[in-house]
Amino acid sequence: MSGSESAPGRNVMRREPDAIDRRLLELLRDDARIPNARLAEEVGLAPSTCLARVRALVDAGVISGFHARLDPRALGLTLEALISVSIRSGARTALAHFAEEMRQLPEVQQVWFLGGAEDFILDVATRDSDHLREFVVENLSSHPSVASTRTSVVFEHTTPGLRLP
Repeated sequence: MSGSESAPGRNVMRREPDAIDRRLLELLRDDARIPNARLAEEVGLAPSTCLARVRALVDAGVISGFHARLDPRALGLTLEALISVSIRSGARTALAHFAEEMRQLPEVQQVWFLGGAEDFILDVATRDSDHLREFVVENLSSHPSVASTRTSVVFEHTTPGLRLP
């Protein structure tokens, strides 16, 4: 997106992110709780200038939020799976409703709406295989909008975060 285009509900950076902005984004991606004084030191700025740059990145929508990443295993959810979901052709008008229903379920960590063979991929975390089977049967197989599902168990997963060009 160029500086003259605007996404709905977002301001746009008046300039392209420079090397300092990119370094700030990398540091914040890796640790959103880094103190501003340390962040400023890492990029060679005064703390007030650093804070102003971070605020500008937030205002421009480049940074959309600061989040705590929870470890499902630490919460007793030791089995993660990706479930591909195809919606019945007659239920296409209910796509947004289905996605919102899924977001409300405690096992669902992420919901992706796709173009392609499947309509959604759900990232779910469960206690064990019995819990996973129960989730699929109760929330997907019996759902009136769902035509089919395909479940893949996740053995390992890393989140490197967005790499800047």
